Formats: sequence, C-alpha cells, structure tokens
Amino acid sequence: MAASVGCAGSAADTTEGGHKGWLTDFEAAKKLAGARNLPILADFSGSDWCGWCIKLDKEVFSKPVFQAYADANVVLFLADFPSRKAIPAAVQAQNEKLAENYGVRGFPTVLLLDAAGKVLGRTGYQKGGPEAYVKHVKQLLAAAAPKE
Repeated sequence: MAASVGCAGSAADTTEGGHKGWLTDFEAAKKLAGARNLPILADFSGSDWCGWCIKLDKEVFSKPVFQAYADANVVLFLADFPSRKAIPAAVQAQNEKLAENYGVRGFPTVLLLDAAGKVLGRTGYQKGGPEAYVKHVKQLLAAAAPKE
C-alpha cells in the first residue's frame, strides 16, 4: 500500500483556480483511491474556454467548504481539455481516451468513480454553491452504495 501512495504523490497536478492539487494522472488517482478507500471525483473540463466549467470552478471547486469535504472524502482528478494552454501529449491522450470510454459528450461532466474506475454517479454544474454541491455529491454516492 505504501508504494501506491508514493506513486500517487508523484503524480502531476494542476495549480490553477479550484483545481489546485487535483491529480492529472488517472492511474495515480485510482491507486490513491484504492489506498485511501475513497471514490474518485473526476472533472472533465474545458478549463479555459467552457463557461459552465469556469463557473463550477469559481463557485464550487475553489471554495474552502468543497475543498475541506474533498480532502477527507474523495480523490480529485482533472481531465482537462483546454484550448489556450498546452498540456503534455500523454495527458491529452489519456484524457481523450477517458472521455471516449466514459461517454463524455459535454463539459463540465463530473463522474464519481470507484478505485477500479467504475461509474458510481454522473453530474455536472449544479447551482447553489459549494454546500449544495457537496450535498449533491453525497446523495450520488449514497445512491451508489451497496444495499445491506
């Protein structure tokens, strides 16, 4: 397990807006999620051109309420599709493959995934700020939880 965490710690992260500290290496996100027994919150975003993505970032992801929830409850992963800034070719190829595999058709698309990459929930922009978004994420995760 320690090796998994070590690998995740070396994963690239982005440092803009509310995406500061989000992993950009999907395999590292899955390893960290497995090691911490947490779901992945994956944001498929056009961070520098998509109006709703920018709004979600400014209204939710950049806020301390969301960040505090995320730190303890999810592994954050960003699949970015920028138009004005360059991202490494390997990251771009990874993001395109993930978008295809998960059927992402618009931005923002936010997926909740288990450590194996199975979809637990799908959403996007939700109005109401960080408190409402955290409540929404909790509801999606609760709906996906195994019934006893």
